Amino acid sequence: MILQLKIIGILLSLLAFIHIGFPNYFNWKKELKSMSLINQQMMTVHTFFIALVVFLIGLLCFTSANELIETNFGKRISLGLGVFWCIRLIFQLFVYSPKLWRGKKFETSMHIIFTIFWIYLGSVFFIIFFK
Repeated sequence: MILQLKIIGILLSLLAFIHIGFPNYFNWKKELKSMSLINQQMMTVHTFFIALVVFLIGLLCFTSANELIETNFGKRISLGLGVFWCIRLIFQLFVYSPKLWRGKKFETSMHIIFTIFWIYLGSVFFIIFFK
């Protein structure tokens, strides 16, 4: 499990840094113009903080794998992370519209990859808690 947490740490850190490209990839300069200033800034600020939290979870997994696995507190943190990522999986499957990805090669690939990724994260953290 230590290796799994190290892998998760690296993958989550990479995912956090991918958020840097979101404004360009999703063309926020044009797309957000029709929104009020508060909504524009909330998109930017919330994206930053999501990336920060994902990075910090990754850092925690990479630097504190032993503690997450071996201590009661670590197991409780793992339970919380398992719940968090399973809820993220539910949103992936039931909140995002299939219109966003169905029939589009890249978007369908990302949908499948992230569905598998959320299952992987939830599974590892639940296994740690219940072991």
